[in-house]
Order: sequence, then C-alpha cells, then structure tokens
Amino acid sequence: MGTDFIPDDAITKVAQYINVKNNKSYNIPVVGNPENLETPQVFEIIPFKEIDNSDSNFFAIDGSYNSQQFYNGLAIGIYNAGYICYHKGKPVKLNNLDDPLIFGKIYYPKSILVTKEEDLYAIYDELLNLSPVGNLISFFGDKLENIFPYKKEIICSNLSTLLSFAQEVLEWSLVLEILNLEKTKENDFILRDGTLRSLYIKQKYLVKLGKFAHEKKVFIVAITKNSPIKMELSYTFTQIDNYLQNELKHHYPFIEKEVKRRKLCCWFEVPDVVLLSAYGSKDSSAMYTKKDIKGGRGFGLFTVARLDYVEKLQNYDWVVVDVNIFDAIPGIENGRKERDKKTLDFIFKELTRLTQEHYILGYPYPLVEVHNFVSLKKDFKEEIIKKVKFALYKDQHMDNIEIENLFLDLHERF
Repeated sequence: MGTDFIPDDAITKVAQYINVKNNKSYNIPVVGNPENLETPQVFEIIPFKEIDNSDSNFFAIDGSYNSQQFYNGLAIGIYNAGYICYHKGKPVKLNNLDDPLIFGKIYYPKSILVTKEEDLYAIYDELLNLSPVGNLISFFGDKLENIFPYKKEIICSNLSTLLSFAQEVLEWSLVLEILNLEKTKENDFILRDGTLRSLYIKQKYLVKLGKFAHEKKVFIVAITKNSPIKMELSYTFTQIDNYLQNELKHHYPFIEKEVKRRKLCCWFEVPDVVLLSAYGSKDSSAMYTKKDIKGGRGFGLFTVARLDYVEKLQNYDWVVVDVNIFDAIPGIENGRKERDKKTLDFIFKELTRLTQEHYILGYPYPLVEVHNFVSLKKDFKEEIIKKVKFALYKDQHMDNIEIENLFLDLHERF
C-alpha cells in the first residue's frame, strides 16, 4: 500500500511541529557567563597532534538485542553487552581470546529459544546468573524486588521487553566490572551510549554506583546524538554556532598557531525549562530529568556540548552529555548545589581527544567502535537461520526438506 494513503493533514502536522520546535528560543545568550553554567562555556579544542598524549583509559560500553518470530511459533531472541578500551589512541586487549582482531569483552546468553512462557523466565533467570550481573546485585546489597521497579512477571510478559531489560541490566553491570578492573585508575573514562538513567533499576541503586565511580575518581559519561533535547535547542545551537564561527573565532586567543586547525568547542547545562519541554511535565517525565539523587531516575546531569565543528553540519555537531552528578555537584548529598566547573571543564576538554576522527567528527570514536563490536546486525534473521539450519543438518541429522519447511516465510510466498 505504501505511503499514498497517509492523509496530507497528518504529514502537515508533523512538518508544523518540527518547524515550531526548530525555531523555538529559550533566550539562552550566545556569550557565556562563567558564573552561569546554563550559558555556553567556550574552550579551545585539544590540538589534533596531542589527542593521544593522555594516560587515561577510555572505556566504552554498549549493548544490543534482536529477535525473530517464525510462522510456526518458534522465536529466537538474543541480547548482549560488551566493552572496549583505548589508551593513547590504541585498543587495549581485555579478553583471553586468541583472535588478534578482537580486543573487547562481550557477554551473550545461552538461552535464546522461545516456544512457551517458561522460556522467557529461563532467559530472565540466566541473566541474573551471569557473573557481571550477579556482582552488580551483590554490590547493590538488596533483594531483587527492591532493586527492580517491575516484577519478573511483567518483564517476562513479552520477548521485546525482556530483551531490553536484559541488555540494560547487563550494561550497568559492566560499569561495575570496569570500575573493579586492575587496570582502571584515576581520571579514566567510562563512556556509555544513552543516559545515566534507567527505567529498569531504581534510582537509589544507580546512585550508589555513580557515587562509587566518583570516589574512585573515574568519570562516567553517557553521550547520545538522539534526544528530544536537541530538537528543543535547535535554534539555540544555530545561534551559538554562528557566534562562535562568525565572530568569536576571529578574536579568540588561540594557542593553536595553524589557522585551519583552530576550533572552538563549548558546553552548557540544560535548563529545567528545556528538559520539561523536551520530556513533558508529568510526574514520570519530571522524575526522568530531575537534577537530584532523590526522586529521579539515575545519577546524571543533562548537558549539551559541541566537541568539534563540521562545516555546514552545525547541529550535527551537538551531543547530549549526561555527566555524573557527583562529579558535577560534589556537595549534592549535603544539599549544596554549587557546580564544580573545573571538573566539568576537564571532562569536556578530555572528550575532544576522542571526537576528531575523520569518520565521525564530533562524537567519541570509542562509542562508535563498541557499537560495531556488539551490534546484532540488520541481517540478523538470515544469519541466525543459516546457523540453526546448519546445526539441524550437522548435529541433529535432519533432512534438508524438513529443515527448509521449518523456515518458510509465508509472507514472501503469498
């Protein structure tokens, strides 16, 4: 049927919404004030020739899940999560594999077949028995029903919810695993795709993890290009970009002598009014964006940053950065709300070491690499069918015709 039957009014409403959001002003000035971190905090990018001159380890975590339902009631669902590390621009070996090309560490389940409800529970139980997840639960030091906001029955009500839950819990467990590695040290970074918030783990326990990282002086930073915050601030980004490129760049006291390599970066804390507009003002949405360690969803403080500059792709440069609230507001537990600008400046400047790779300017390359490392690709269906067919033929000695009939796609045939 295609898109011909979609009413024109529906398309027009989408266009109107985008246009309104794209031109919405929050009166955020283009000239920053060091005393007000909700205004642009401008700094010079670390010179390209110096980006690997750091002793910090840059870890990156990501996960993936995919599933396929077949006409005969058979379903296969897989989740995973893993991490990689770069030091001085080179990958660090994190596993004991003989493969010279695989440096990262990744966890997969063994239970992937779903034919009945009990199989969903088996996947859930196996997750909790994975060593990183078991360590995370022990670290939280409480009962599962207190740690997770949803009961097992709700999580296992459908395969998609279960796989999403499993991936996220496993990712958080890898944060703890990295923090406890012998090679992890002060001023190291742990990068995560997304945010420092969760719908699957209660805030109290994530806060414990964030505080642990802060005490170890390891920076946890979550970064994404996909966020409603970017739509809200689209107009603001354009105004700031124009000011930086057309005005400030011509009289900024650059250290870099080579003109073509002179780049200005900036960051600022996202104001509450923007967050509420981006996520909604209902109680659940306000919890998600709350700048506190109580009554919210995690231990992050939303900021936005431009960590490089791509000519004619201005808004593309901006990323949403969820920083550890304990790093940003060290006195948060005692009710003090003063921001630690020195630490925040350090975090954002260090991130520019990772954002100057030609294939993904403005976004940390370790997050790109870890995504490629863990991604269950779009041709998942074809790959999994090939492997299952081969196992049925080789290990189960089934007839080829029987095997092919198992995986007929009726939608393609009729």
